[in-house]
Amino acid sequence: MPDFLLNALLAGLALAVVAGPLGSFVVWRRMAYFGDTLSHSALLGVALGLLLGVSPTLAVTVGCVLLAVLLVALQQQRLLASDTLLGILAHSTLSLGLVTLSFMRDVRVDLMGYLFGDLLAVSSEDLAWIIGGSALVLTLLVVLWRPLLAITVHEELARVEGLPVATIRLALMLLIAVVIAVAMKIVGVLLITSLLIIPAAAARRHARSPEQMAIGASLLGMLAVCAGLSLSWYQDTPAGPSIVVGAAVFFLCSALLPRFRSSPASATR
Repeated sequence: MPDFLLNALLAGLALAVVAGPLGSFVVWRRMAYFGDTLSHSALLGVALGLLLGVSPTLAVTVGCVLLAVLLVALQQQRLLASDTLLGILAHSTLSLGLVTLSFMRDVRVDLMGYLFGDLLAVSSEDLAWIIGGSALVLTLLVVLWRPLLAITVHEELARVEGLPVATIRLALMLLIAVVIAVAMKIVGVLLITSLLIIPAAAARRHARSPEQMAIGASLLGMLAVCAGLSLSWYQDTPAGPSIVVGAAVFFLCSALLPRFRSSPASATR
């Protein structure tokens, strides 16, 4: 296997493993639009990273984390409805990133790569960032799994039981921000949320517990990565969109299969 293909496979599998359980919380808590907002802001992070002369991956990570904190602060002010606020920030940050890049005439930027991903161009340095970030997020998810599940099932009951609901919610948003920053190199800023949502939605239909759904989403994501890379290798299609297409095919197959009996995972609805 060529080195660049091995790097792409390892990066995709590392992301799929952590995107499964994190995407499950995105589906349960209906946070898809929040993920879109962070993914759109990633392009602004790229522009600022190039402008300041720092690593674009580091700039995107810091930018996504700061935007997640800003979103939490603005939502607590209740000045606007959450969906309105997310829509304003999503399109504003994406447009600001494109405008900033247009002023940098001396810098050549592969805009299509950032928008739609360039998995086959993952370097050893990128792979280290992806594996390190995914391992950190997965470790924190394991530690916070029960509190996150508690505030997802019944937030008011979790608050009565003494859980720091606001802190746990912020931690979840920060984890999503880190994964989106890490995943930008693989599927691009316009397709990141798809990799979080589609495998989790496919696994939800047949899971009998939240843990089964999280594991199933990770496995489906890994299969989608393998299928997408195979399609890209043999048919010369773009790797990032091919992975999303693979995930969509698995979701369609899941929807056509007979549904298992109702389970504790349905309580998160």
